[in-house]
Amino acid sequence: MAPTCPKGQCPVLSQGTVEFPCCGDYRGDMNKVHLSDTDGCEEKVSEGPLVSIVDDDVSVRRSAQRLLTSSGLRVKVFASAEEFIQSGLVDETACLLLDMSMPGMNGLALQRRLAETGLRIPIIFLSARASEDEERRALQAGAVKFLHKPASKDELLQAIRAALDGATS
Repeated sequence: MAPTCPKGQCPVLSQGTVEFPCCGDYRGDMNKVHLSDTDGCEEKVSEGPLVSIVDDDVSVRRSAQRLLTSSGLRVKVFASAEEFIQSGLVDETACLLLDMSMPGMNGLALQRRLAETGLRIPIIFLSARASEDEERRALQAGAVKFLHKPASKDELLQAIRAALDGATS
């Protein structure tokens, strides 16, 4: 039986997309290390390539993070392009899941900025409101995939794994 948090039980996260407890003996494909969080629960930390998620919608960030983490991927989330740039994790990011329409710097502007600095991060756009022109421009500028919200779990995981395989080969 998996251990529980000192407070009783591990929480069930909202939205029901992926049930991911904060503690226990869960190990994904690449996970090797467990650390204790401030509540005394074990928090898993993956080794391996980092997938960064940049989306202004908190529900998208949370559900994508749970899905990718439960699939054994190392994930960091950011509410804006500016937050991502200032994070210090840009150089470490092996794949970027990026929203098109955000306040401040939008997805195309972030893609352009990364290209100007010479960083070749595989980018997967995930957008609900992008025009055909924006989609075409993103792909012409080097995005590896353009998905429309809501994307299926399988479609998203397949795109990310393909991007990571391309980045590491």
